[in-house]
Amino acid sequence: MKPETWAPHVTVAAVVERDGRFLVVEEETPAGLRLNQPAGHLERGETLGEAVARETLEETAHPFTPVALIGVYMTHFGRPDSEGVTYVRFTYCGKVGDAQNRALDPDIVRTLWMTADELRACPERHRSPLVMRSVDDYLAGRRFPLDFVHTHSVGPPR
Repeated sequence: MKPETWAPHVTVAAVVERDGRFLVVEEETPAGLRLNQPAGHLERGETLGEAVARETLEETAHPFTPVALIGVYMTHFGRPDSEGVTYVRFTYCGKVGDAQNRALDPDIVRTLWMTADELRACPERHRSPLVMRSVDDYLAGRRFPLDFVHTHSVGPPR
């Protein structure tokens, strides 16, 4: 019998602060309308930096340039004795350019600029606890250089 293969979902997120406000998206989820940082899944062939820039552009129409890694977070949804789903999230901070005239991802209802206190006041609207944790870590000054995560590509196995 072949052993079951398990792999976590690798995601990226962007914390963008401008004048004391944070860029968030309001998105449709299976649990209803929720707030999140611009975020999404790493796609085949991308670096983490490319993924966070792409996801931010797709979800907010703002071009994003990562400046530092805030942290790597792991979340497991489901009971410990069940399969559930595990996410490993790489959260970056950076700068955005002006919004481009483009459609947002279909699940995104709108973008908002909210203060940390406004976000803190509505945790029930957050997509996950990582929304506030990422902002708090950013505000605490957590920063790792972009080269903290190294991408090494190799050819197919011989």
